[in-house]
Amino acid sequence: MTAQSTATQLPEGRYGRRGDGESDRRLKVVGAVCGVLGLGLIAWLGGSYLLRESKINGSVPTFQVLSDSEVQLHLSVSKSDGTAGTCTVRSQSDDHAVVGVADFPVPAAGSSYDATVTLRTTARGTTAELLGCTPAK
Repeated sequence: MTAQSTATQLPEGRYGRRGDGESDRRLKVVGAVCGVLGLGLIAWLGGSYLLRESKINGSVPTFQVLSDSEVQLHLSVSKSDGTAGTCTVRSQSDDHAVVGVADFPVPAAGSSYDATVTLRTTARGTTAELLGCTPAK
């Protein structure tokens, strides 16, 4: 016997059945179904996130540090008429520690709301950022 003929003959039963096309097809179908379901779930979650209607949108266009314990900011909110809510604002210090967080109410009247509000801080704040606005329930 030559070395080439012994290398092509594998020990029987050692490596499983050869040429089992049915189990390969079954595995491919299960993988394809799982892939399609996974992509569908991702598309559904992404679509619901992008299409959800936010009834209150706000921003903090300007702010001014008044002292070591106060930051004054301009809160600008656009919303649906008749929708009340709350906007959360925070301030951070130079070392990025949160030194102040507050919720400011947004009245239901009108389709926009602009106010100059004062955020109390525990140390000197160097930023004023809007974390988000939520409609009242």
